[in-house]
Amino acid sequence: MTLQNTRAPQIPDSVPEGPVRDFIAHWAEITRPDRVVVVDASDDASLLEEALAAGELHPAGDGRYYSRSHPRDTARSEERTVVATSDPSDAGVYNNWRPAEEVKAELTSRLQGASAGRTMYVVPYLMAVPGGPLARHALGVELTDDRTVVLQMIRMARVSTRFLEELAESSDPGYFVRGVQVSGDPESLGQGTDDDQRLFATLADERTIIHYGSAYGGNALLGKIAHALRLASYDGRRTGDFLAEQFMLLGVTDTLTGKTWHVAGGFPSASGKTNLAMTLPPDALGDRYRVTFYGDDIAWMWVGDDGRLYAMNPENGVFGVARDTNSRTNPAAMEAVRPGTGTIFTNVAYNELTGDVWWEGKTPDTPEDTTGWRDWTGTLIDDRDPSDRDAPWAHPNSRFTTALSNVTTLAPDATDPAGVPVDLIIFGGRTRDREPLARVVEGNAAGVYDGLTLGAEATFAAEGLDGQLRYDPMSMRPFLSYPEGDYARHWLDILGRLTEPPTFAHVNWFQRDPDDGHYLWSGFRDNLRVLLWLLAYREGTVTGIPTPVGVVPAAGELDLTGLDIPADDLTRLLSIDPVRWGQEMQARSVHLSAFADLPEEISGAHRDTAAALADSMTSPDGAPHDNS
Repeated sequence: MTLQNTRAPQIPDSVPEGPVRDFIAHWAEITRPDRVVVVDASDDASLLEEALAAGELHPAGDGRYYSRSHPRDTARSEERTVVATSDPSDAGVYNNWRPAEEVKAELTSRLQGASAGRTMYVVPYLMAVPGGPLARHALGVELTDDRTVVLQMIRMARVSTRFLEELAESSDPGYFVRGVQVSGDPESLGQGTDDDQRLFATLADERTIIHYGSAYGGNALLGKIAHALRLASYDGRRTGDFLAEQFMLLGVTDTLTGKTWHVAGGFPSASGKTNLAMTLPPDALGDRYRVTFYGDDIAWMWVGDDGRLYAMNPENGVFGVARDTNSRTNPAAMEAVRPGTGTIFTNVAYNELTGDVWWEGKTPDTPEDTTGWRDWTGTLIDDRDPSDRDAPWAHPNSRFTTALSNVTTLAPDATDPAGVPVDLIIFGGRTRDREPLARVVEGNAAGVYDGLTLGAEATFAAEGLDGQLRYDPMSMRPFLSYPEGDYARHWLDILGRLTEPPTFAHVNWFQRDPDDGHYLWSGFRDNLRVLLWLLAYREGTVTGIPTPVGVVPAAGELDLTGLDIPADDLTRLLSIDPVRWGQEMQARSVHLSAFADLPEEISGAHRDTAAALADSMTSPDGAPHDNS
């Protein structure tokens, strides 16, 4: 048993006097680590050596590393994640609001001496492109007692001790996000019991984050979800300046004309967001089009001086799902985790003899020779119980963490502080029926309404929800920090300031044949064909076919060069079933009724869609629209 220190450790002299030093001293007094160490990105090599020596990391082949979290610490825990403020009106349907004073007292009690025997690392970071218009919202200091968290923060954010110096010199040195992450002892946290001690709190109106009981990515990398999504979203509404969304961001360039468009999109976990952000053109279109990567998970968006919506990726790395990532589904991701990149793999399968890593979908079959292979729990494959013989080798939510600079398709202006103008905003969820391949949604109110009613099948990224179909507004359900009605109003206010708003659309790569279950669309690189049609619609070079739920492509308008797709599949992909959509509208009515103060524009968009569907049912046979 580790004895708790009787005195808080000394704070390094490199931390200037002022609010940051006071913040560190306060939590060092509570958590009582053995020592305090200030981290700079240049410390990465020495921290890696220490982590390897301590067995926290294992070599995974020429400058890559493997880590394994506790088997009960593998995903976001939404029911243990709260937003806490001093204002009860901040309570929404999904943000698990609690009173700030209550939460602070609870966490302070749990964190007493919780870092005894460990090191407190001070990680100063910036979650933005330096010099950009939103940089003042991006500065943070995370205190963590987990070295692998530090190493992943170095890959995901811009980590530098110079930020401490800037704070000391600033006229407003208190304006930084305060983050505290303590992993705790997994064996004594009581996970899944009535005495579960884990608690992940964003004290939004105090710009403070306190997470206890997890070393897993989204729960522990405080600059990522808690800061760049929950807290930034609250900041954006509070100031009225910007939107912080779980959106990917990519560029599409027509090399024939030299024109580039930018596409942002919200997709719930495992709905193809990273694959789309990193996609390459299909071979048949590769000579003409180029796709460039900006980010796969978060976009901050604001109104530019020219009246357009601008966006940037605040992250400096990629925290991607490993499952089903391979040279066919996402060649750019595989290139980004190549040897020599410093990538950290988490909860994949690992060969302790060769340093190889593997996950389901990396290759069609598991490695033939099982010697030395351990699954994500650390169990040797050859020692598995016979009843577990067919169990996954890698956890379904296994991850890779790699720096943005390792992405070979990174856009040349990805780090431009001015951001890039957004031409198209798309929403897409993993749904097997109802949603066509693509549909344009006309107007700001209809676009926000469509985002608020985004539905998807939940995945292992959230505990205990795999396979359930649920609504995920704007793909922000786990990250909302204030009420949904206010959230919709803030979206409408931002869009209302634009003189050239983006086009809104909905896509679905996952529609299945109702008889044999096969996917109707090839997906992956062929998804660019859908984006090209949507951009052509924005440019006015295609017209599509109007339906009650939006404009869908006419079959002849899609560029299917080099793609062999059965005519029946294409017809179904581009069809709208009014009966099935009528059922959906009833479910949406229940979904939206839970949101207080929903703007009338959103309610109106819902009524308009329902009325259009009702009108379409008066056709002679009420059959699906055939748009071929």
